Amino acid sequence: MKSTLKLLKNTLKPFRNIFLVVTVIFIVWMLFFDANSWLIHRELNKEIEALNTKKEFYKREIKSDTKEIKKLQTPQGIEKYARENYNMKKENEDIYIIARDTLKQSE
Repeated sequence: MKSTLKLLKNTLKPFRNIFLVVTVIFIVWMLFFDANSWLIHRELNKEIEALNTKKEFYKREIKSDTKEIKKLQTPQGIEKYARENYNMKKENEDIYIIARDTLKQSE
């Protein structure tokens, strides 16, 4: 009986504190190799941050678009939009369009 205990102690000598070894192996496994590892969580958190910034951008765009829609619901807003984008004019009115691209090309 004593000889088997001695033999067992000699074979486990490098692993004196088996709990420490198991704990280290567990931590390494959970940080790098598990399906829910720290590396995967880090990538997912970066993706969440990117999506949140896109969400804020689209919220701002929606607010500005709703302001534009409210402006276009009035007759003055429709007239202003038609004049600026479609170069429409009233009767007895002259419009002069200055093309900015031609000025850059001449330089």
